[in-house]
Amino acid sequence: MRHEGASRRRGEQRRGEELRRHILLVAKEVFLETGYERASMDTVAARAETSKRSLYAHFESKDKLFLAVLDLIRELYLDRLRTPDVYADDPAEAVALFCGRFLQLMVWEPQTRTCRLIITAAERLPGSASAYFDAIFASTRERLTAYLAERFDVDRAAGAELAEDLLGRAVLPRLFRTLLNVEDPVKDEPDEAVLAEHVDLDAIRRLVSVTLPG
Repeated sequence: MRHEGASRRRGEQRRGEELRRHILLVAKEVFLETGYERASMDTVAARAETSKRSLYAHFESKDKLFLAVLDLIRELYLDRLRTPDVYADDPAEAVALFCGRFLQLMVWEPQTRTCRLIITAAERLPGSASAYFDAIFASTRERLTAYLAERFDVDRAAGAELAEDLLGRAVLPRLFRTLLNVEDPVKDEPDEAVLAEHVDLDAIRRLVSVTLPG
């Protein structure tokens, strides 16, 4: 009991935004480990070493907590992905590496577990599936669309069509196989330095070369 009290006091030393972010990081792991239905606010509070009162002060329900976790996932994901222009000076190579990096992140084991979690929660919380799609897929498509429109002198509609085509053909087949356990996910941290070990960049480069204008 004394140990539990000491842990809770350590948790309560966090305040405001620091406590909120700590709770979200803990909740993300709880949801991934147990699934949405089995995850409980009691478990999150205990793992975060804070009181249920503090937890509910930040998140009034498990649904609200889950949606906030999705916002955190979006933030962490987009920080890792970045934008096409940072990958290479040559536009075609930048597009290929951006698509490769997207694939590498999507077949990383924690991300595939997140996708499966969203799928299982989609019927109960359809808004969560929509939020996840916007956070991961729509944001990636928007970043690629903006780059294609600027660097290949096409309008936004044409850029969006190109981005949809490239991402769909470069990423979705392997992602689908990974989600269904036909292919193993990437276990290691998805570092850009080992991108070529996780992704068939030559195949993506060939796809880009026959898809982009000119």
